[in-house]
Amino acid sequence: MTAYHHHAGSDPKSSSDSNIASDIALRVKAIEALLIEKGIVDPAALDTIIETYETKVGPHIGARIVAKAWVDSEFKQRLLADGTSAIAELGLTGFSSEHMIVVENTSEIHNLIVCTLCSCYPWAILGLPPTWYKSFAYRSRAVIEPRVVLKEFGLEIPENVEVRVWDSTSDLRYLVLPERPEGTEGLSEEELAKLVTRNAMIGAAKVDLTTVPSEVSQ
Repeated sequence: MTAYHHHAGSDPKSSSDSNIASDIALRVKAIEALLIEKGIVDPAALDTIIETYETKVGPHIGARIVAKAWVDSEFKQRLLADGTSAIAELGLTGFSSEHMIVVENTSEIHNLIVCTLCSCYPWAILGLPPTWYKSFAYRSRAVIEPRVVLKEFGLEIPENVEVRVWDSTSDLRYLVLPERPEGTEGLSEEELAKLVTRNAMIGAAKVDLTTVPSEVSQ
């Protein structure tokens, strides 16, 4: 069973998406160079923005939230009831007007996040969105055939597990709380956080002891 929720591995992308992405990247570089040359944009300011999204925000922030929920059942309850408030408890803010909803993966339900209109994404806790998340192929197919898309990521969901697809908007973002993998009972919260990947918090992967923490962001 597949459920679609709308409020308001290889990556599933086509060659046309890749060509468009390359063309856009070249245009952005050209515009950036022109703005700097004209003195309209300060290159130091650009470097600061890039550094922020590379070091101060990113999937390691989301991983902290997941690990905390795994080891603290009361925090987990608050997180699922009111994601925005629970995340703020950890001193993590900066969501602007966004409201965060956290959805839990279980043995009976698997959640997948998408933004069908554009690429709305919880930047503050997951960092820069991967290219595939923004692609038309993913945005359209994740709703129509989520099981097929997940299989292309190397994740095959059993037929007896319900797949729920959640559609992000400009003021409503989602975070998947993955299942805690077996065999991690003796790990600390910090060690658990290192297992959690960006893709797992989107729903495109599961967490296990062989998980590599830093997927390629393309």
